[in-house]
Parts: sequence; C-alpha cells; structure tokens
Amino acid sequence: MAGWFELNKSKDDQFRFVLKSDDNEILLSSELYKVKGSATNGIQSVQSNCSDDARYELKEAANGKFFFNLKAANHQIIGTSLMYATADAREAAIALTKSGGTTATIKDHT
Repeated sequence: MAGWFELNKSKDDQFRFVLKSDDNEILLSSELYKVKGSATNGIQSVQSNCSDDARYELKEAANGKFFFNLKAANHQIIGTSLMYATADAREAAIALTKSGGTTATIKDHT
C-alpha cells in the first residue's frame, strides 16, 4: 500500500493530519495542533514508529468496537484509528498502517 498523509486546517486555525489508504480510507487521525510544524512533526513520528509492533496500543471501546493508538517511544499518542466492528478488522487496519505509514506523500490542504 502506498497511501498518503493529508494535512488539513480546521475552522479554528488548528492543524490535523490523517493517514489514508489507497482506497481513501482513513487509517489514523492525529490530535489538533496549534502550529503546522507540530502536525508535520507528528507525520514524521508516524513514519518513524509505524513499523514497530510495540508502538500499537490495542483498545476496545465501551460499545464493543475495536480501535488502536499508535504511540511514540515516549508513550505519547501520535494518532488514533477509526472504530472497527471486529478485532480482525482492527488488525487489518494496523497492517495497512504499517505498510503505508512510511510514505513520503503528504497532501497539504492548508
């Protein structure tokens, strides 16, 4: 999977990135950042950490849906996945994140 990052600016002038798969599915979303450079650093952190199994925190929401957080070496959350109906679907999204998270393609919509 090639995938790409999209960098966007919110209505209140904050920045967020998402990692998308080849079929335009959002795999990972960041928090909001006040400065564009911080969002760019977040993308670099995904690129650096996405291949390491230890960086994935597997979670189950109160509603029974499954999701994951990708964490940096300092244990801070870099991004959070969508909610998935099954643990297998979550695992498939992690596999796509691992293969696509190293992409250098960034679509800057700011």
